[in-house]
Amino acid sequence: MLVSTVFFSLTHVAIREASAHTPPIQIAFLRNVFAMIFLMPLMLKYGWQLWKTTQFPLHCVRAVFHVMAMFSFFTAVSITPLAKLTALNYTAPIFAAILSVLFLGEKFRIHRWGAILFGFLGALVVLRPGVIQVDFGSLLVLFSSALWGITLVVIKFLSRKDSSFTMSAYMSLLGTILSALPAWYVWQTPELGQWPILILIGLISTLGQLTLTEGLKNLDTTAAMPFDYLRLIWAALFGFVFFSEVPDVYIWIGAIMICSSGIWIAYRESTQKMAKPALDES
Repeated sequence: MLVSTVFFSLTHVAIREASAHTPPIQIAFLRNVFAMIFLMPLMLKYGWQLWKTTQFPLHCVRAVFHVMAMFSFFTAVSITPLAKLTALNYTAPIFAAILSVLFLGEKFRIHRWGAILFGFLGALVVLRPGVIQVDFGSLLVLFSSALWGITLVVIKFLSRKDSSFTMSAYMSLLGTILSALPAWYVWQTPELGQWPILILIGLISTLGQLTLTEGLKNLDTTAAMPFDYLRLIWAALFGFVFFSEVPDVYIWIGAIMICSSGIWIAYRESTQKMAKPALDES
């Protein structure tokens, strides 16, 4: 989990740098292409076993929402300060919590709804609508977070039967196919000097995805989430070092509120899972 936060934060830096010369949608497509290339050794090692699944329609659903989220997020990265972007991106688990009530039949009590409300208040602190103009990049981040919330719910289903390698392989393959046409529409052939950073985006984002999936698979959510929030520290650090961005106090206050909300939701989910076997035994 710790390593994944570094990989994802560095990916955002690389996307921001690459977007100066390459459209974000094209970057997203090339990210998927290079992810496929980097996953090729796994595909050769496991052969058809890697693609064995009884959940292909769910993989397709995940890929559709993931690609839409990726397009929105990559565009937001190109125009939004990294710390602000990361803080707002943490609303994804809150959206996932709401969706789990609507579609998975999970029951939320007052504590969780209070945490969700607190998290959205944190987003408002970051955005400060009515005080400052809400920029397009921030809206794109929130939209991508809502879409990512949907993918988190789908991943919950997929992880019950499929390995993290199988999920990553299908995501890369289907993501490449789905993003090809939009990328062709905006295509600008990169110059020779631009290819290394585009390849780097594919490499480090794939490593980030694999380490994140393995971390979530081997850790309880409550143990994993505090590590994921380290991305905010890296985002602030890298934003300052590479782009001279200094987050204001409202971003930090809002981020703490959003992170606290996510941790509380994860904690409540964990305690309820522990309580359920005890009730079953009794």
